[in-house]
Amino acid sequence: MLVRDGMLSDPVALRADASAQEAAEHLVRPEVRVVLVVDGDDALVGVVTPDALVERVVAAGRDPGATPLGEAAVAPPLVLEADLPLEEGYRLLEEAEAERAPVVEGGRLVGVLSRSVVQRRLAEDEPPPEVLSST
Repeated sequence: MLVRDGMLSDPVALRADASAQEAAEHLVRPEVRVVLVVDGDDALVGVVTPDALVERVVAAGRDPGATPLGEAAVAPPLVLEADLPLEEGYRLLEEAEAERAPVVEGGRLVGVLSRSVVQRRLAEDEPPPEVLSST
Protein backbone atom coordinates (compact mmCIF):
# COMPACT_ATOMS: atom_id res chain seq x y z
CA MET A 1 0.00 0.00 0.00
CA LEU A 2 1.11 3.54 -0.76
CA VAL A 3 0.40 6.82 1.02
CA ARG A 4 -2.15 7.63 -1.73
CA ASP A 5 -4.09 4.50 -0.68
CA GLY A 6 -4.35 5.64 2.93
CA MET A 7 -4.72 9.40 2.55
CA LEU A 8 -7.84 11.51 2.80
CA SER A 9 -8.39 12.83 -0.72
CA ASP A 10 -9.52 16.30 -1.74
CA PRO A 11 -8.43 18.20 1.36
CA VAL A 12 -9.87 21.63 1.99
CA ALA A 13 -7.31 24.26 1.09
CA LEU A 14 -7.35 28.00 0.56
CA ARG A 15 -5.58 29.83 -2.23
CA ALA A 16 -2.51 31.90 -1.41
CA ASP A 17 -4.35 35.04 -2.55
CA ALA A 18 -7.21 34.50 -0.05
CA SER A 19 -7.08 36.76 2.99
CA ALA A 20 -5.61 35.85 6.35
CA GLN A 21 -9.07 36.66 7.71
CA GLU A 22 -10.52 33.74 5.72
CA ALA A 23 -8.01 31.36 7.30
CA ALA A 24 -8.84 32.71 10.76
CA GLU A 25 -12.52 31.98 10.15
CA HIS A 26 -11.61 28.32 9.56
CA LEU A 27 -9.16 28.13 12.46
CA VAL A 28 -11.72 29.19 15.07
CA ARG A 29 -13.45 25.84 14.59
CA PRO A 30 -12.10 23.34 17.13
CA GLU A 31 -11.65 20.56 14.58
CA VAL A 32 -9.41 22.73 12.36
CA ARG A 33 -5.80 22.98 13.51
CA VAL A 34 -4.16 24.10 10.29
CA VAL A 35 -5.17 25.59 6.95
CA LEU A 36 -3.46 24.25 3.85
CA VAL A 37 -2.43 26.94 1.36
CA VAL A 38 -2.08 26.32 -2.40
CA ASP A 39 -1.32 28.43 -5.44
CA GLY A 40 -3.46 28.65 -8.58
CA ASP A 41 -2.07 25.30 -9.82
CA ASP A 42 -2.86 23.56 -6.50
CA ALA A 43 0.84 23.40 -5.60
CA LEU A 44 1.33 23.39 -1.85
CA VAL A 45 2.56 26.82 -0.71
CA GLY A 46 2.52 26.09 3.02
CA VAL A 47 0.24 25.93 6.01
CA VAL A 48 -1.25 28.52 8.31
CA THR A 49 -1.58 27.82 12.01
CA PRO A 50 -3.04 30.05 14.71
CA ASP A 51 0.52 30.83 15.85
CA ALA A 52 1.55 31.83 12.32
CA LEU A 53 -1.45 34.14 12.03
CA VAL A 54 -0.63 35.83 15.32
CA GLU A 55 3.08 36.21 14.52
CA ARG A 56 2.93 37.12 10.84
CA VAL A 57 -0.29 39.16 10.77
CA VAL A 58 -1.59 40.35 14.14
CA ALA A 59 1.72 41.00 15.94
CA ALA A 60 3.13 42.54 12.76
CA GLY A 61 0.26 45.07 12.79
CA ARG A 62 -1.12 43.91 9.44
CA ASP A 63 -4.77 44.00 8.44
CA PRO A 64 -6.03 40.37 8.33
CA GLY A 65 -8.61 41.28 5.69
CA ALA A 66 -5.97 42.74 3.39
CA THR A 67 -3.07 40.35 4.05
CA PRO A 68 -2.76 37.58 1.45
CA LEU A 69 -2.74 34.17 3.05
CA GLY A 70 0.45 33.21 1.23
CA GLU A 71 2.29 35.84 3.28
CA ALA A 72 1.15 34.19 6.54
CA ALA A 73 1.95 30.63 5.45
CA VAL A 74 4.83 28.68 6.91
CA ALA A 75 6.50 25.50 5.72
CA PRO A 76 4.73 22.42 7.07
CA PRO A 77 6.85 20.29 9.41
CA LEU A 78 6.33 17.28 7.15
CA VAL A 79 5.16 16.78 3.55
CA LEU A 80 4.70 13.28 2.16
CA GLU A 81 4.86 12.07 -1.43
CA ALA A 82 1.81 10.12 -2.63
CA ASP A 83 3.92 7.21 -3.94
CA LEU A 84 5.74 6.63 -0.64
CA PRO A 85 4.97 3.26 1.00
CA LEU A 86 2.17 3.76 3.55
CA GLU A 87 4.13 2.20 6.41
CA GLU A 88 7.01 4.61 5.70
CA GLY A 89 4.58 7.56 5.71
CA TYR A 90 3.20 6.40 9.04
CA ARG A 91 6.73 6.05 10.47
CA LEU A 92 7.56 9.60 9.34
CA LEU A 93 4.38 10.92 10.98
CA GLU A 94 5.37 9.22 14.23
CA GLU A 95 8.95 10.50 14.08
CA ALA A 96 7.71 14.05 13.47
CA GLU A 97 5.12 13.60 16.25
CA ALA A 98 2.56 14.88 13.75
CA GLU A 99 -1.08 13.82 13.61
CA ARG A 100 -1.43 14.82 9.95
CA ALA A 101 0.71 15.75 6.97
CA PRO A 102 -0.12 17.11 3.52
CA VAL A 103 0.41 14.70 0.63
CA VAL A 104 1.73 15.92 -2.71
CA GLU A 105 2.18 14.44 -6.13
CA GLY A 106 4.41 16.40 -8.47
CA GLY A 107 4.25 19.29 -6.00
CA ARG A 108 0.43 19.46 -6.18
CA LEU A 109 -1.61 18.92 -3.03
CA VAL A 110 -3.59 15.70 -3.43
CA GLY A 111 -4.49 14.71 0.13
CA VAL A 112 -3.72 14.55 3.81
CA LEU A 113 -2.35 11.55 5.67
CA SER A 114 -3.74 11.17 9.17
CA ARG A 115 -1.99 8.98 11.72
CA SER A 116 -5.27 7.76 13.24
CA VAL A 117 -6.69 6.84 9.82
CA VAL A 118 -3.52 4.93 8.94
CA GLN A 119 -3.64 3.08 12.27
CA ARG A 120 -7.16 1.91 11.48
CA ARG A 121 -6.28 0.91 7.91
CA LEU A 122 -3.17 -0.99 8.93
CA ALA A 123 -5.14 -2.77 11.65
CA GLU A 124 -7.78 -3.79 9.09
CA ASP A 125 -5.07 -5.30 6.88
CA GLU A 126 -3.54 -7.40 9.65
CA PRO A 127 -4.54 -11.03 9.54
CA PRO A 128 -6.52 -12.19 12.55
CA PRO A 129 -4.42 -13.81 15.25
CA GLU A 130 -4.16 -17.56 15.01
CA VAL A 131 -6.27 -19.44 17.47
CA LEU A 132 -4.33 -22.13 19.23
CA SER A 133 -6.32 -25.17 20.11
CA SER A 134 -5.30 -27.71 22.64
CA THR A 135 -6.16 -31.22 21.59
